[in-house]
Amino acid sequence: MDNPVKPVQTLTLCMGSSCFSKGNNLNAAAIEAFIRENDLTESISMQGCLCEQHCKNGPNITIDGELIQGVQPGMIHDLLAHKIRR
Repeated sequence: MDNPVKPVQTLTLCMGSSCFSKGNNLNAAAIEAFIRENDLTESISMQGCLCEQHCKNGPNITIDGELIQGVQPGMIHDLLAHKIRR
């Protein structure tokens, strides 16, 4: 029996100047490492976007349409372990 195709989850990082300088520059590398280490390259689509107009509460990441604010690099592993379907 063939394995069913896993649905792709979309993860979007705000790369506007505020979110970028508050930590999304580091979050991008941490997310890429998590994806690689957990063999999720086929099931996660990671992309960047320009300002999402929530600068005050950044850095901002959106996972499948859910806006998550104040994401610091030290939070990435636990956040993704909780939010990513495997």
